Amino acid sequence: MDGEKKYYSLRETELETGVPASTLRYWEKQFEELNPRKDGHGNRYYTREDQEIIKRIKYIRDELKITRIEAIRKELKGNNKNSDERQAALDILLRVKEELCEIRKLIK
Repeated sequence: MDGEKKYYSLRETELETGVPASTLRYWEKQFEELNPRKDGHGNRYYTREDQEIIKRIKYIRDELKITRIEAIRKELKGNNKNSDERQAALDILLRVKEELCEIRKLIK
C-alpha cells in the first residue's frame, strides 16, 4: 500500500467523514457492517473501508433523507446505483414541483 495507514483513530475518522464521534459510536451498534477494531483500552480504530461505510450511511441519511435505522440498513444492503438514480429522479421532481409552484403564483 502506498504508505497509506491501515487504521485510523476515532478522531481521524470523525474529521475524514464529518460524522461526530458520538454518532459513530451509535452507528457502530446499529449497523453490523461497521465494526471498528478496539484496543485493550477500548479505543476504536477504523479502516478505510469502515470510513467508506460511514460516508455511505451519512449519504443515505442526509442526501436521500432516509432517517429510520431499519430503512438505512435496507438501503445500505441494496444496490448503490439504484439509490443514486432514485436521488437524481427525486431532485428533478423537486425542481419541477418548485417551478409549478412558481407558475401557480403567477397565474393567481
